[in-house]
Amino acid sequence: MRYRRLGRSGIQVSQLSLGSWVTYKDQVNTDAAVELMAAAYDGGVNFFDNAEAYAGGESEVLMGQALKRLGWPRLNYLVSTKFFWGLDRAGDAINRKDTLNRKYLMQAIDASLRRFDLDHIDLVYCHRPDPHTPIEETVRAMSDMITQGKALYWGTSEWSAADVRAAWDLAERHHLHKPVVEQPQYHLFHRKRVEQEYKRLYEDIGIGLTTWSPLASGLLTGKYQHGIPEGSRGAMENVAFLRDGLTDPARNAAVARLAPIAAELGGTLAQLAIAWASHNPNVSSVITGASRLDQLQSNLGALAVADRLTPEWLAKIDAITAPLAD
Repeated sequence: MRYRRLGRSGIQVSQLSLGSWVTYKDQVNTDAAVELMAAAYDGGVNFFDNAEAYAGGESEVLMGQALKRLGWPRLNYLVSTKFFWGLDRAGDAINRKDTLNRKYLMQAIDASLRRFDLDHIDLVYCHRPDPHTPIEETVRAMSDMITQGKALYWGTSEWSAADVRAAWDLAERHHLHKPVVEQPQYHLFHRKRVEQEYKRLYEDIGIGLTTWSPLASGLLTGKYQHGIPEGSRGAMENVAFLRDGLTDPARNAAVARLAPIAAELGGTLAQLAIAWASHNPNVSSVITGASRLDQLQSNLGALAVADRLTPEWLAKIDAITAPLAD
């Protein structure tokens, strides 16, 4: 495993990390989480990604239980969570859903700490932008989490470059803790935000990236070329919104054209896709997902493929995928 600094912060994260979206509770129980996290940790992974909204808070509970059973030294791993959508159990509480107001954020961090059974969370993200709350209110609340020792670093997820820069400038101006990381979607068919919109952020303020969905929710594994297989992620009702993208004919045809390239590089389609995302030097960590041990071990093998990605291979991959990317 290799490690990269989280933007310009002092902390280092594994180039590949393990996330819990969709899998924890829906596909993975505590025993399986222990097995997967142990294998990832043994492979050098030190960053485990989560969010308050995943499985209605149960993903945090499950990961916390797994961490307790694994008993690793707290300094050896990083855990993240994200706030914005609130929990269904909040009912009609107007200040606890789709928001980044101070009241919600200060209570959300306490609730996450209870679910994880941890005394601090390493990275906390604003899971989406909130156009109805002043950025200053959000920045001060996130900064206060760090001042209080409940979180160590904070960042954003799927924010525009303009909003990230506005938050950073406001924190700089008022001597608050600045956002150090953004968590965007990034894969061969979704790249313009990372490669174009955020370009100035890397040099100007040193923002780091922990990117999600390197496999485009499974499209880049090749398994959706003939429809939605039974038992696949695409068949799950809670992610039905992904299905049109997974069965897109043009993109599936492009995936088929990538298969011989992956084979020549000595890897699978999935390994090629993860390797491509990790090859971007602005990406601090690529968040991977797995519901089985063999998937996890295969994902970790992507770094060997990344070592073989010469400019010539990258040009061939871009010729196939870039015209279909948004």
